[in-house]
Amino acid sequence: MNRIFQSLVVTSLALSSARAEDGMAFFESKVLPVLQQRCYECHSHEKKIKGGLALDLKTGWQTGGDNGPAIIPGDLVKSHLIQAVRYADPETEMPPKGKLAASEIEVLEKWVAMGAPDSRVAKVSAKAKTIDFEAGKKFWAFQPVRDAKAPAVKDTAWPLDAVDRFILAKLEAAGLQPAADADAYTWLRRVSLDLTGLPPTPEAIESFTSDLSDQSDSSDARAVVVDRLLQSKAFGERWARHWLDLTGYADQIGTSNNVFAEHAWRYRDYVINAFNNDKPFDQFIREQVAGDLLPADSPLKRAENITATGFLVLGDVEIVAVDKLKMEMDLVDQQVSKVGTAFLGMTLGCVRCHDHKFDPIAQTDYYAIAGMFRSTDSTYKTDNGVWSSVYKTELPETTEQKAQREQLLAANAAKIKALAAEREAAEKEKVALEPQIAKATKEAKPDLEKKRDALVARIKAINGEVEHAKFFAPIVPKAFAVHDREKPADMQVTIRGNPYALGDSVKRGVMRVASWGEMPPIPPNQSGRVQLADWLADSRNPLTARVTVNRIWQKLFGEGLVRSVDYFGVRGETPTHPELLDHLATRFVNGGWSQKQIIRAIVLSRAYRMSSAHNAVAMSKDPENRLLWRMNRQRLDAEAIRDSMLAISSKLARSAGGTALPLEFPENVSSLSPKAVNPPAFNLKKMRPIQDFERTIYLPVIRTAAQPGSAKLRDVFDFTQPAQIAGKRAETAVPTQALFLLNSDMLRTRATELANDLTRTETNTGARLETLWLRALGRPITSAERDDAVQFLETAPAKAAWIELSHALLSSNEFLLRL
Repeated sequence: MNRIFQSLVVTSLALSSARAEDGMAFFESKVLPVLQQRCYECHSHEKKIKGGLALDLKTGWQTGGDNGPAIIPGDLVKSHLIQAVRYADPETEMPPKGKLAASEIEVLEKWVAMGAPDSRVAKVSAKAKTIDFEAGKKFWAFQPVRDAKAPAVKDTAWPLDAVDRFILAKLEAAGLQPAADADAYTWLRRVSLDLTGLPPTPEAIESFTSDLSDQSDSSDARAVVVDRLLQSKAFGERWARHWLDLTGYADQIGTSNNVFAEHAWRYRDYVINAFNNDKPFDQFIREQVAGDLLPADSPLKRAENITATGFLVLGDVEIVAVDKLKMEMDLVDQQVSKVGTAFLGMTLGCVRCHDHKFDPIAQTDYYAIAGMFRSTDSTYKTDNGVWSSVYKTELPETTEQKAQREQLLAANAAKIKALAAEREAAEKEKVALEPQIAKATKEAKPDLEKKRDALVARIKAINGEVEHAKFFAPIVPKAFAVHDREKPADMQVTIRGNPYALGDSVKRGVMRVASWGEMPPIPPNQSGRVQLADWLADSRNPLTARVTVNRIWQKLFGEGLVRSVDYFGVRGETPTHPELLDHLATRFVNGGWSQKQIIRAIVLSRAYRMSSAHNAVAMSKDPENRLLWRMNRQRLDAEAIRDSMLAISSKLARSAGGTALPLEFPENVSSLSPKAVNPPAFNLKKMRPIQDFERTIYLPVIRTAAQPGSAKLRDVFDFTQPAQIAGKRAETAVPTQALFLLNSDMLRTRATELANDLTRTETNTGARLETLWLRALGRPITSAERDDAVQFLETAPAKAAWIELSHALLSSNEFLLRL
């Protein structure tokens, strides 16, 4: 019996071997020529690999392209290659230039049916790369934050804070000396611009210089100034804009059809208030990532938490797409990338399709985080064809807010009623005119027709006003916000980012290389955003505090201790002062994540006092000032330029916040009818008069057009475009900026206002010049400058001369630079 069994086995193996040989022979003689002649042009390693599909190796069709494996051996229906050559789907017809001959298709079908034998064997490659997370944790950015002791220094009189000792120790080791202190006027202008984006007033200058002369320790006078600036509303208005650069914030949803984001301002005001109230940064993180899931002890706090999640949906969200699944996945990708950049200084977006090429971040790490946002509802399909919109959440109202809304609603209803009555009267008058026109003489007819046409035009206008009033009737306050999906779930890997080519499911979690233990389990009915926020805001996270204090340092010194402020990875910059970075991060966390406290400590340091004067010896040794032997000079950003001009000309208007878009003007909006094919849109034709005088942060931010009105200056001076996010803005010097300063109506208007104000408030030339220099440049005029100015003023009519002189100062390098 055993002999018979063995004989059968041998016979079976021989037959299998023969069939395999026949299959290989068929492949090499029939199939391979078809692939080479008709497929390799677009799907081979030597030419190109379209759609990620290579057909010059067996492993190529086994792995497949964007849609997964190209061939399922033995299954013609499930094999994408067969369906493509059959032209079964118009979107995947291959070859695209013309269908294969029937005989060629038959060869491929026979080959797949017999199991797709393939004699091609790739050269044995190195073992697939796996990420060694423990090794990855040895990189400086992933090591735990350690509070190094401030080093000893030779010049013990120079440091005022531990910060100074870290800097001085490096300088002394390099044989360099720190620059001398900046003069009082330079320091005051510097700290005023850095903390508030506004220059010091002459009164503030007088108060500070007086305090300096009265006190033996200048630190006390400086502390008074810093505390005043930190407590001013202008502080939040300045520093909130830095954060908005990291969110892609705009008053527009996406870039299609100018769809307005009428509730976006609530998030902007939330950020301003967060900075002014010194909201602990760990709480700031939690609210923006998971505020809708956090407890709240009052309606106002609940509204604040919900509004904070606008962080996740107020970027450049695409809302018009036939392929809703792809649109959803692209938004998830944007959310993962934004969290990675803003909080972690990591480029997570490039891990969507493969493991990170440089950093120890696995593709599964990306999908672990992406699963949380996939389990979160951010957008929904509207009734307007292929359009979608961002979710809006009703906010809890206080009793006072509800009463105010009801008053506004009653007023709006009265307005609609009055408009309807006016329309009815106009229609009656028009009807009455028709027989009069018919009977009128040739001479009288034009005047009657003119009255009728005016009535027709007014009726049309009233219809628009009624439609506008109904659309913008006062409603319960809303905010763009997210909420958890009804059935949260883990997410599958999308092969090469294709949402229709799915791989393994990945358990929701976080970046393993930056973790210190197992993540707490996610409740089955939650997305996991709370757990993600807790991980981001944990003092043990090696990235969050470092990234945040580095951003603060960059805003105050022009360069970060890590110069690649948005990227702490392997290909980024290493810290110039790693111990100082960790000292600040530790101090930040131990101080309750208070941004105001860490900012206060830095600006009161000796390092921040240094002048920006040139030193040839230091420049030769350290031309990029990486050792911080002087203060870096910075060009004012667009907001500081515009806001400073308004302040200097005494025209800056305070704002209580609120909506930036002047949607109250019917000419600014269109497509308001419920029957409209496209969603409501805006086109800024009319601005509120006050907006030319409000701080720039309160002006509309538009993605698809040049910035309106006096905000045009933003486009010229390196404003971070709202389709992008950036922790550090570009600082260019191009001819268009000089031309703008010379020819801008806005700048000319500010110069005229400044000159008129000087003429009105100061009685003589000397006093006017002194005040002009204090207001525009933050320092007294020198005797040489006074002589030159007087000589210039004598060459032209008085009024014109003062305007030209004011214009010159507002265009000068000294005004445009923060020294």
